[in-house]
Amino acid sequence: MSVAEPRRIVLFRHAKADWPQVTDHERPLADRGRKDAAEAGRRLADTGIPFDLALCSTAVRTRETWKLAVQEFPQRPKTIYEERIYEASPGELIAVLNETPDDAQNVLLIGHNPGVQGLADILAGSAEEDARERMDRRGFPAATFAVLSFTGSWKSVEPGVATLEDYWAPAE
Repeated sequence: MSVAEPRRIVLFRHAKADWPQVTDHERPLADRGRKDAAEAGRRLADTGIPFDLALCSTAVRTRETWKLAVQEFPQRPKTIYEERIYEASPGELIAVLNETPDDAQNVLLIGHNPGVQGLADILAGSAEEDARERMDRRGFPAATFAVLSFTGSWKSVEPGVATLEDYWAPAE
């Protein structure tokens, strides 16, 4: 594929987690989180984006979110569980995206706040329709995703490079 073709980054925050007596990294999904993860998977499948790669935090709640969401996809993309996504800042997430091979056109990143929301905010130099207004109003609650597009190589991902195409958050 040419680097002139638009690429998509979907930033997906893990679904609602439970608070049992375990380390933060080991927190599982709550019942509502399991329901919302499946719904987010259906909504992601409805976008029609053929994902080439999923980059998922190693935390239990992100792995469970991905496992439930991907069941709704027509085809499972290659998945890499990446430790650096856990508790990552927007800059650290950009560094992970910059390492993506250029043969991947559409990438889904499953991570945590505040990094995921911060990354959506700083990458989106522009937005389609009311996507930015909805994201600014709702924030990035659990199981939310933002679809961003850009042109260029993955090494060129930097603040302001993308267009916020879509935003979805579960009803609360």
